[in-house]
Amino acid sequence: MVRAGEGASLIEDFRTQSLVAIGWSALGDLSRYATRADFALAVEQAMPELKPGQRASAAGQTYRFVHEIAVSDHVVSYDPDSRVYLLGSITGAYAYRPAHLAEFPNERSVRWLGSVPRDALSVAARNSLGAISTLFLLPPQVGQEVLSRLSQPSAKPHESVQPTQTEEDSQEDIYRDVQSKGFEFIKDKVNALDWEDMQELVASLLRAMGYKTRISPKGSDRGKDIVASPDGFGFEDPRIVVEVKHREGSAIGSQQIRSFLGGRHDHDKGLYVSTGGFTKDARYEAERGRIPVMLMDLDDLVRALLEHYERMDVEMQRLVPLRKVYWPA
Repeated sequence: MVRAGEGASLIEDFRTQSLVAIGWSALGDLSRYATRADFALAVEQAMPELKPGQRASAAGQTYRFVHEIAVSDHVVSYDPDSRVYLLGSITGAYAYRPAHLAEFPNERSVRWLGSVPRDALSVAARNSLGAISTLFLLPPQVGQEVLSRLSQPSAKPHESVQPTQTEEDSQEDIYRDVQSKGFEFIKDKVNALDWEDMQELVASLLRAMGYKTRISPKGSDRGKDIVASPDGFGFEDPRIVVEVKHREGSAIGSQQIRSFLGGRHDHDKGLYVSTGGFTKDARYEAERGRIPVMLMDLDDLVRALLEHYERMDVEMQRLVPLRKVYWPA
């Protein structure tokens, strides 16, 4: 697994330019270092602010990227907007390209073979794939499951894969790992809702934030699914017009944003919820729109859900049941 930067910000570069890349740009050209000890010393000198466990992790991951990953090895990266894992095969040796992807100058070329929906995998496989490290080796069973889903995408997930422990874990690393995996599993739960439940969830979230809501009857929204306002009638500002799209793997484009904005009044505020994400053009269209509009993807929706969960309707808490997990401060 090679992650595509913070929030998978490089996933389109990975996909369109047939590569995977990692950061640690302060180390320079990684081909200068031959052994694990060389990498450890380089990390210590270039990034002295890191804790010992973080330095060991950085040295280990950069060493593997250069010296352990071989041509023809399989590689996986995750696209959270489409909720798919890209699966490919390494086609070239390590290359240092500092002028290409800015803070991610360390590259390996890839031939992408296809993609596997996260929901097609077993819970244990998703757990293993959810580790927080930039680069890590998948257990053989997980690799086999991903490959099998590529050739048989409709096969039923099995639960035989056991999650593995990550190496060199500090307490902070374990906490971040649990937090990251928990967030992904909550996203799975929310994404599994049908469209009507998703609409009710968004309305409940707005009520938890202090607004009163009106939900449009099915099939007659005319560009709005929910209207939220302080009085519930839309007379008091702010009047928030909400569109909810719940289509897996289908990103909203600029034309849909233009259509949404075209029917709004001058003092309206817009909220466009899309669990399939948004294209770059859609985000640009929203930024230059004549009224303020917030684009909320699945990650944003789940973060808002977690922030306001305790104030949400009991019915919605039953729809997405969550429990608190306490951790030493």
